[in-house]
Amino acid sequence: MELLFIALGGAVLGIAARYAIPGRRAHGAVLVPAIGTMVASVVWVALSWLGAPLDGGWIWWVTLGVTALASVAADLALVRTRTAGDERMLHTLMRDGHPARA
Repeated sequence: MELLFIALGGAVLGIAARYAIPGRRAHGAVLVPAIGTMVASVVWVALSWLGAPLDGGWIWWVTLGVTALASVAADLALVRTRTAGDERMLHTLMRDGHPARA
């Protein structure tokens, strides 16, 4: 049951990162929340396999903290790389200030 709650928390943190960081038009609406959900689930399972008590508060804080950092980092990286790729494509399509012809 805790894994369900932590996955939901990861999705919420991913949604918060998506709407808190400018440039959300550079990527899909579900990508960053999906990354948050995945990171939260993987970190939670890894910590539980390492023997962390599931009723301890620190496993929640560590998991949600890592998820928040990963969601923000992924969003920033996606915006930066997608914007740069779009600019390169626009430069390729607009040679010498005129649209490229086929």
